[in-house]
Amino acid sequence: MLGNFGLLAGLALLIFMALRGVNIFIAALVCSLVVALTNGLLLPKAFLEYFPFGPLGAFTFAGKFFILFLCGAIFGKVMATSQAARSIALAITQSLGTKRTLWIGMLVCALLTYGGVVVFVVVFTMYPLGITLMREANLPKRIWCAATSLGAGTFTMTALPGTPSIHNVIAASALGTDLFAGAWIGILASLLMIAMGMWYVEREWRLARVTGEGFVPNAQDLRMEEMAGAPGVGPHWGMAIVPILVVLGIIMSPRLLTLSGLVTVGEGSLGQIVAFSQQQPILWPSLALMIATAVAILLFPTLRRNTLRILGQGADDSIMPLLNTAAVIGFGGVVTQTAGFGHFAQWIISVDMPPLLSVFASVSVVSGIVGSSSGGLQIFMQTLAPKYLEMGVEPEILHRISNIAAGGLDSLPHCGAVIATLMIMGLTHKQAYKDIFIITVLVPVITCLICIGVLSVLS
Repeated sequence: MLGNFGLLAGLALLIFMALRGVNIFIAALVCSLVVALTNGLLLPKAFLEYFPFGPLGAFTFAGKFFILFLCGAIFGKVMATSQAARSIALAITQSLGTKRTLWIGMLVCALLTYGGVVVFVVVFTMYPLGITLMREANLPKRIWCAATSLGAGTFTMTALPGTPSIHNVIAASALGTDLFAGAWIGILASLLMIAMGMWYVEREWRLARVTGEGFVPNAQDLRMEEMAGAPGVGPHWGMAIVPILVVLGIIMSPRLLTLSGLVTVGEGSLGQIVAFSQQQPILWPSLALMIATAVAILLFPTLRRNTLRILGQGADDSIMPLLNTAAVIGFGGVVTQTAGFGHFAQWIISVDMPPLLSVFASVSVVSGIVGSSSGGLQIFMQTLAPKYLEMGVEPEILHRISNIAAGGLDSLPHCGAVIATLMIMGLTHKQAYKDIFIITVLVPVITCLICIGVLSVLS
């Protein structure tokens, strides 16, 4: 009884501390202490084994995925510093016009994140440009926040096949699948999320115009606008998009070669490269990001003036997202050692429901607990996924459904990405979280349930 109470208290405390802006390292350690003491775990075991180095240890995760975080952050820094990301955004803006401001925000964020630019860099790059668009269109900030969250934090993160996102890589690494696993399910889910998400934000904008709600600047906006730089500074959009195409081309080429029938996996030089890409779901997208970074340096002269400094800044940028995620996973590593979590795992698998619905429930709960889709997915893959494989769930289906499910309840108020997005835009939970909840929680949850329903009909 005390142990279960301790688990609930630890989870509630983690949410409370995250909402209060407490450093995630401190929050994770304090909450791990609460869980350990109330569940009779030895403190040396909890803090020197389960939290840092166990199967779900913070540094076990950080060590395994360090190179992907590093390459992603460096690529994002290169795209931002060269103004390439801004050039792509401006080109789409000029094509669509301010009347389609919400589509601009969603599409630019989707293109950049699918191309390998990390979410935080995308949001930070887009917001200064978004201020001008919001002012011209008289668009409330909360709705812009929701539209960019749709592009950067939903379907490109978990659903679209081929994305080099950490979520896609975690599942591929654990299940022995590739980044295109469950491709048609991912495409269907992406279309559903786009349709529902854009319907909601466009509806909110129409209602806002009726009620007279519009753009309200704050003190942070001027400083953010200055960061956007002068017009025409970046490369032409046709040149700017080349590094993104390089990332996607390298990731997709092995699958395309295999589907074309021109290459047999493992035979000849190309066949061995295809086999390598399938066997290395972490290293292959990392190599794609490395090569794309080198291409960007060759293409954009501004990067060649301070190449090492820019690369170093990108490397620095990778540390905090990696360690933040690792800290949450370390807390999960302590939680999974308790009897209460063991009972939950046994219960969720034994409940009389279809296996994929059980997958959805278990991934959603774990991701909601830790406030992180990548953290929840890693915990699920290490603890519960093998049971579902034994139950006959196909690895490719498990890969995609668990990815989509992880991107739902993770975005509760204590989610680090939600807090960071609101901070960048100068908004509070009270002002904008309702719209974020609809877009990043409700829409993915409904989408996942629809996909499970379609799979059940087809099976």
